[in-house]
Amino acid sequence: MEISGILKPEAVKVVASASSKKRLLHDLGDLAATAYGVNPAAAVEALLERETLGPTGVGHGVALPHARLNDLDRVVGAFILMEKPIDFEAVDRQPVDIVFALFAPEEAGVEHLKALALVSRTLRENALRTKLRANNDPSTLYTLLTAAQGAQAA
Repeated sequence: MEISGILKPEAVKVVASASSKKRLLHDLGDLAATAYGVNPAAAVEALLERETLGPTGVGHGVALPHARLNDLDRVVGAFILMEKPIDFEAVDRQPVDIVFALFAPEEAGVEHLKALALVSRTLRENALRTKLRANNDPSTLYTLLTAAQGAQAA
């Protein structure tokens, strides 16, 4: 599994700011709807429901919200870089500015977990997070995200 297999270039966006975590999740739902044709309301509802189980802010300014949707046939992702970080109730209590959401089919078992592990591993790299934060062009961000994994595999 590769990031380029779950993330389309058109599912990468830079957002100046979001007024709240809920607003950011709405932005992710809209982005997934545009890129993959999912129902935006269902995507937002599923993300909000997942957040009630525990925040998906994993630390170092990174959040990995994820949800299962019944109108998907594979795992897909949406990436937002925020120019102004927001509180995401992250484990390290740091505000979040890098958000990679995953949407999986209802019945996706291990594929969903593999995608989550892949994205988590990729964004754990401090050098990559620094490069992402230094760029505000979606196509550059996509290239950095997809090239980072190739560099790790080598």
